Amino acid sequence: MSLIASAADAAYALVRPLVHAGDGEAAHDLTLAALRALPRARHALTSPALATDFAGLRFPNPVGLAPGFDKDARVAQAMPHFGFGFVEVGTLTPLPQAGNPRPRLFRLTEDGAVINRMGFNNGGQAAAAERIRRLRHCGLLVPLGINIGANKDSADRIADYAKGTAAMAPLADYLTVNISSPNTPGLRALQDRGALEALLDGVAAAQPDGAAKPVFLKVAPDLEPADIDDIVTVAFDKGLAAVIVSNTTITRPPLASRHASEAGGLSGAPLAALALQRVKDFRAASGGRLPLVAAGGIASAEQAWERICAGAGLVQIYSAMVYEGPGLAGRIARGLEELAAREGFARVGDAVGMGE
Repeated sequence: MSLIASAADAAYALVRPLVHAGDGEAAHDLTLAALRALPRARHALTSPALATDFAGLRFPNPVGLAPGFDKDARVAQAMPHFGFGFVEVGTLTPLPQAGNPRPRLFRLTEDGAVINRMGFNNGGQAAAAERIRRLRHCGLLVPLGINIGANKDSADRIADYAKGTAAMAPLADYLTVNISSPNTPGLRALQDRGALEALLDGVAAAQPDGAAKPVFLKVAPDLEPADIDDIVTVAFDKGLAAVIVSNTTITRPPLASRHASEAGGLSGAPLAALALQRVKDFRAASGGRLPLVAAGGIASAEQAWERICAGAGLVQIYSAMVYEGPGLAGRIARGLEELAAREGFARVGDAVGMGE
């Protein structure tokens, strides 16, 4: 772990009780402000065992930052300090939007969970594009994914995704089409087969000529077997590079926190079992031929290893950092390296799907 990550973890352990006593979104804003003051990372956490080839890209390690943390692409250059092997920014919409009214982010400390109903709050794609261009000019050590969505009041959401593709694909290493947020009314309907086909046709048509980028699709965990079969079929038909499994859930397992009844998407520890099952479901439905990224409830190297053995080539974290500190990504990556060696694999990537 880098000195910056170690110092940040030590500081976080001291201030966590105070931070958790206040508003979750305000604490997140302060975190971003602190990260913006850090110098650009000059080294990525990697090794021969951790380096991963996925969707035609080379990742220093398979542990990534999930979108939502850095919505407006303000701190991507600092995240390799903390061990991240890739960073996904967004969700970014064509036009700026304020999102849903506050409060809209809730810590469920007793459950190791978070509920959010942010509503794609962001400053819009044009402003983010300027920051990403500057970031590209200075250099970024890890692959950058850009997560795109539709504006809440858009009259044509498929057109919004086409606009997002045209604007952001030239700046991205991969593009994520996010149709899985529960906080934009009607958005998840785009997971239906006919709508999804039309959406991906629009995205493909908007790709830059001669420089198309890999497209990942982010799906919800709240899917029926027929939904999964349809998404897999469309993924193959439309040439998707990967599916990210999964976003937050609208289901509510038994929870202890007083915030359990808040509306929004639930993430963190209570999502882990459902998200793992969905990785297994997509792996089975695709016959192991569809590249998968696992997200949702991952808080340790052991949980990340379980997702990899279930069929995921990469993993993403976010909510667990609220409880485990900013150095979690580095600890997971090093833990994966140790688990691979213990289980007799030369590379972490060799274990993908081996738990079937």
